[in-house]
Amino acid sequence: MTPQALKQLDSRLANFLQELTEPMGRSERRHWARVYLEGLLLDGERKSVEPMAARIPGADVQALRQFLSQSPWEVAEVQRRLALKVVGTLNEPELWILDETSFPKAGNHSVGVARQYCGALGKIANNTRLSNQQESANSVRHPGHLPLSRISGTCSRFRTIGKVIPGVFFSAGLL
Repeated sequence: MTPQALKQLDSRLANFLQELTEPMGRSERRHWARVYLEGLLLDGERKSVEPMAARIPGADVQALRQFLSQSPWEVAEVQRRLALKVVGTLNEPELWILDETSFPKAGNHSVGVARQYCGALGKIANNTRLSNQQESANSVRHPGHLPLSRISGTCSRFRTIGKVIPGVFFSAGLL
């Protein structure tokens, strides 16, 4: 991140750190926490104390080292607050990923096996396919693809799917 981009985020960063650094107590610790975070966010190959202090106007190597190694603040409480902030921002998915997974099979006796396109092999072959939908925060398992040719009221393998694979439901087509 460039110094200009960081300056544009100044008020957002201050709001983010206000509650997060409260357990650190003294205002000096909160100040050096912000300086350290700015050093991590700024462009630069090395993220150790000396190079970060060189990139930030007014930063002091000794004060940053003292903040990192000697400041008596509750790490667990800061981590808990950070976790709550992160979880709070992930309520709505920003990105959906739809994926199909193929499992090549040698015979046709497994549940859901049919001669169809198999992405894992890159050709038509006996396989079972599952589809997955993932969002940026969570992963959700969706019904697998069961070819229509394999769905039958008399197919014993189809009737036992719920017992063989509890919690995984199969449908007649991909979502």
